[in-house]
Amino acid sequence: MTFLRIAIALAALASALLAYWPDAWTTTASAQESVAQAADFTGADRWYNSQPLTMAGLRGKVVLVEFWTRECINCIHVLPHTKELYEKYGKDGLVVVGVHTPEYDEERDPATLQSAIRQLEITWPVAVDNESRIWNAYGNHFWPALYLIDQNGRVVYSHIGEGNYVETEQRVRQLLGKAP
Repeated sequence: MTFLRIAIALAALASALLAYWPDAWTTTASAQESVAQAADFTGADRWYNSQPLTMAGLRGKVVLVEFWTRECINCIHVLPHTKELYEKYGKDGLVVVGVHTPEYDEERDPATLQSAIRQLEITWPVAVDNESRIWNAYGNHFWPALYLIDQNGRVVYSHIGEGNYVETEQRVRQLLGKAP
């Protein structure tokens, strides 16, 4: 009898999680198929490695927006792949914008974040999103999360978590007109 109650409770919990976060167990199919206008970077507390950027100012470029936080191990695992894309395609028009949205209070400290950016060798623009304004504008729920934006400012691809590196690069190449 106890086993049955536990099984029912777990099924109810899983159902509730799927209802609240429908893409938590999938990769990016629904986000890839929908095209929405990208939110701006309004609300950034400060910027590192760049003056403040706007989506209007990035029109004509392919933009990869990456939500991350410095204490997230999954974000650290994705970092080499983001670096590779930036180094490989930056000269062709890819702009990477890191959006640092802290999960924990200690991640809000600007000096510690600046030190982490140096230590992690992040050279692309980083928007500090301590109040989660950009996070909320994108309707984001997870770290790391990637949003690929086309030259017209539309989100055309997204991915949550680690992995999908080949597909992400293929999408970047397509948007830059470099697909085979």
